[in-house]
Amino acid sequence: MTNNIDLAFKKGKIENRPLLITYSVCGDPNKKKSLEILKSISEHVDIAELGFPFNCPQADGPDIQNSTYRAIENGINLKKTFELVKNYKRYKNSKPLILMGYYQIIFHYGEKKFVKKCKEVGVDGLIVVDLPWPDNKNFAKLCKKNSICFVQLIAPTTTKKRMKLIIKDSHQMVYQISMISTTGKKLKVSAKEIIRNNKIIKRINPKKNVVVGFGITKKTISSLKECDGLVVGSAICKAISASLKSRQNPVIKLNKMVEVLKNKII
Repeated sequence: MTNNIDLAFKKGKIENRPLLITYSVCGDPNKKKSLEILKSISEHVDIAELGFPFNCPQADGPDIQNSTYRAIENGINLKKTFELVKNYKRYKNSKPLILMGYYQIIFHYGEKKFVKKCKEVGVDGLIVVDLPWPDNKNFAKLCKKNSICFVQLIAPTTTKKRMKLIIKDSHQMVYQISMISTTGKKLKVSAKEIIRNNKIIKRINPKKNVVVGFGITKKTISSLKECDGLVVGSAICKAISASLKSRQNPVIKLNKMVEVLKNKII
């Protein structure tokens, strides 16, 4: 299966750099600005990760929870999320888009209907936080049939035996969680330890693209350049909150912030 996510990683390897992947919540600070932010940061990002709001998160720290609260207050639901994705993918400079969220919403919507709609609007990948391996095997196969990359998660506590099985069933991209924590916490482990764990995963199957998330900020990102990709999420959501508090335009602030992040890894 080859899709836009594959092509992004190939481009990164040619340029000898990790991919910059950003996460924002759909509809934060509102639907219009959320789309404007995505379009603006596409100048610098390689893959855009977009969360669909859910009021019972499991791994989200306070910054992402604040973004999610604003989105829910603005009436953002799955239907409006799909509308935003469709509009973004019409943008000539759009990047591969990964939709991220929780299984309860997908189950309620209907798995087949959900994946079909994702394909229709241009979603390139999916992360479902609370649908771990092996419970996700059938859903991952459904995604593969529709040329959508289902991203498997690997935690620091994942055993090597389990890791091998997860990677065997994974698609093009694997998400390495850097530490035991919710999102947005200060890195509790050294860059050396993260890279060491990254290499363990890579040795199992060097063809898989392994990205690292949790605790990635402008202060830590340059020390992890050996990885295939780096995910910045909470820092993005925090910047949106700060912009609203100081009555600044979050679109301009985010564009400058993401440009700085990109320059630290090229």
